[in-house]
Amino acid sequence: MNDFFLIKYGSEIIERSIEHLVLVIIAIGIATVIGIPLGILITRNKALRQPILGVANILQTIPSLALLGLLIPVPIIGGIGPVPAIFSLILYAFLPIIRNTYTGIMNVNPSIREAGRGMGMTDRELLFQVEIPLALGVILAGVRVAIVIGIGIATIAAAIGAGGLGVFIFRGIALVNNQLILAGAVPAAFMALIADLAIGALERNLTKGKS
Repeated sequence: MNDFFLIKYGSEIIERSIEHLVLVIIAIGIATVIGIPLGILITRNKALRQPILGVANILQTIPSLALLGLLIPVPIIGGIGPVPAIFSLILYAFLPIIRNTYTGIMNVNPSIREAGRGMGMTDRELLFQVEIPLALGVILAGVRVAIVIGIGIATIAAAIGAGGLGVFIFRGIALVNNQLILAGAVPAAFMALIADLAIGALERNLTKGKS
């Protein structure tokens, strides 16, 4: 039966998988570029720590379908299609990326920081030459979680015409067709598994010998 739906919808599965992957890659790329600096910022500015983490936590609790619905009437980032879907994925990715960046840097051994300062390193040098390299494993773990979450949530994007593997799932629910649901769910789960393993391997390679 599994072979049957893969053969029957094979070409469309490939097309929808590419759409799905593009949504996630763009969203996580943007979230990483914004989230890591925010995580670094709150290690330096205690006053911003609670507001930034609080907003990220609140965003994570909003149901994905509700968030997409709320974004539809918003100018520029709203409407129908991939733009609001990507924006919502960015918002959901913030919490693990910001929190892990903050946690990773704050967990660097204080004696290592003191040794760096004793050598005359500036705060910028300490950050880029000591703290980030030592925290890299934790930071990558946050990106890894964000990617896996994003792949799952991106299936909802089909509800606003953004494409992706969710097209099969919504079509399958409407037609009460389990094969259509599997045609969307199985590739999405496989994609999440591969992404998790790949980022995990990258994480181990980049942090080898630094722990």
